[in-house]
Formats: sequence, C-alpha cells, structure tokens
Amino acid sequence: MRGLQFLIVAAVALVVAACSSSPERPLSSEKGRDVVIFALGLIDTGYRFGGKNPEAGFDCSGMVAYIYGQAAGVKVGGSAADIARHGRPVQRDKLRPGDLVFFNTRGASLSHVGIYIGDDRFVHAPSTRGQVRIDQLAASYYAQRFQTARTYFE
Repeated sequence: MRGLQFLIVAAVALVVAACSSSPERPLSSEKGRDVVIFALGLIDTGYRFGGKNPEAGFDCSGMVAYIYGQAAGVKVGGSAADIARHGRPVQRDKLRPGDLVFFNTRGASLSHVGIYIGDDRFVHAPSTRGQVRIDQLAASYYAQRFQTARTYFE
C-alpha cells in the first residue's frame, strides 16, 4: 500500500507542479519537483529529535536539510527558525512544490518546518505519531499555527 500511496501522491504533485498560473513565479521548478519526489519516498520514516538521516530518524529541520541536500544539492541547516531566516519569503497563495512552510507548534515562533508538495499539503516530521507524514495546511491544527513560507528556488 505504501508504494501505491507514494505513486498517487507523486502523480498529483507532478500534475500540480506542471501547471502555471503566474508569469512572475511559475508553479514549479525542477529542483522543487525533485525535492517533493524525494520527500515522498521518506513517508513513514521514524521521528527522532535531532535526527538527520533516514537510518536514525528525522526531526523536522533534519528532514528538510537532508532532502534539500540529497535531492537539490542545496545546503540548509540549523533549526526551523534558522532555515526560515535564509529563505526568500513566499505568499501562502503563491506556494509551489518544494517550498517550505513554517509553524509555531511549541509556543515559539518558527518552531516547525515542512515541505509543501502541492494541493494544500505538506510533508513533515512531527514528533506526534512518530513518523514522516503528509498533512493538510488547512487542517485546524496547522491552519491555526501557520506562520510563513520560504523558498530556496527560483
């Protein structure tokens, strides 16, 4: 079932990424698509605070750093807040696959990060339920805690 879920999500992400509605910022970039495909392959990887690779498990910032490095050759690091400081701001309605979404999940600004995959969904490594998974930006918990989005791609 996991393989089928991956293929379905990957197909949806690629279809969304292929569309373009804004000449200033197309809805896709090659690196962004690579990041999304790589991220989807890590669904169900275990969570570990401070984790930076699939063998050890991931926390949110470790997951983003690993995926960006492996899939796009882009070095990001540090906490979620550190990662946010170095990206370029993106309006929520201009998100495209591979962009980063940031939340206040611990009463601290920019305390959680995930990778936007399209269709109002993102991949992240939350400590709750202990594994990398997909959630909806519009889900009550995340909608109330959404803070900003950033991009590292053109």
